[in-house]
Amino acid sequence: MKKVLIVEDEKFIGELYSRALIDGGYEVVIVETGDEGLTLALNGEFDIILLDIMVPGLLGIDFLKKIKLEHPEIKSKIIITTNLENSEDTRKSIEKDADGYLIKAEVSPSELVTFLDQVEI
Repeated sequence: MKKVLIVEDEKFIGELYSRALIDGGYEVVIVETGDEGLTLALNGEFDIILLDIMVPGLLGIDFLKKIKLEHPEIKSKIIITTNLENSEDTRKSIEKDADGYLIKAEVSPSELVTFLDQVEI
């Protein structure tokens, strides 16, 4: 069973994703801030981290950089989620460090499960 950490400050979206993933056979932990997410990522073993780019505390983009640069031993796949319209340069920078990039408004919970099913651990 794949273990997923959801870092999402919008409770409704976090719960929506969580229910779909649990129904899809995933083990799920949800936190609302980047700081909480980083603490769990460093102390837990997650196969996938679903990371909102705009969360309170440590922003998703800074979380991503910190994991990639300071903690290369963390092998979790990091999928960035956002509803922001990012510039092409910002998006390319995120995609370079992240293992995936999803626009929340364009992905249903069932499509999220299908997407994560295809992520190789």
